[in-house]
Amino acid sequence: MKGDKLYVLDSWAILAYFNGESAAEKVADVIADAKESDIPLLMSVINLGEVWYIIARRLSYKDADEAVAILEQFGVKFVDADIANARGAATFKAKGKISYADCYAAALAEERGASLITGDREFAQFKDRIKILWMT
Repeated sequence: MKGDKLYVLDSWAILAYFNGESAAEKVADVIADAKESDIPLLMSVINLGEVWYIIARRLSYKDADEAVAILEQFGVKFVDADIANARGAATFKAKGKISYADCYAAALAEERGASLITGDREFAQFKDRIKILWMT
């Protein structure tokens, strides 16, 4: 992990962490390693929105806001989507069966040359295009 210089967090990894799923410990290790090694943690605002609405739907808006605050405490930098990122996401969507929100995580990882932190198997079809650090 320490050889990589940049991580992009997918909503899958964050939801696994907050839900205490089997991958939660691996996600926590990545976050701790990044903080200790001063490795930037990025997340698309599109994926942040996905995390927020899933937590809000299941629990409450307050819990969703608290999750965002926790991510900020972890040092996660939220990256706005722009035209270039939207086009990059659209190229992933055009080429494969994958949710459009996931395409933003993939596009951000590709743009920044970062490792995508996920366990979502939809990304496997792009393993030759982006670096993936599997949490499963």
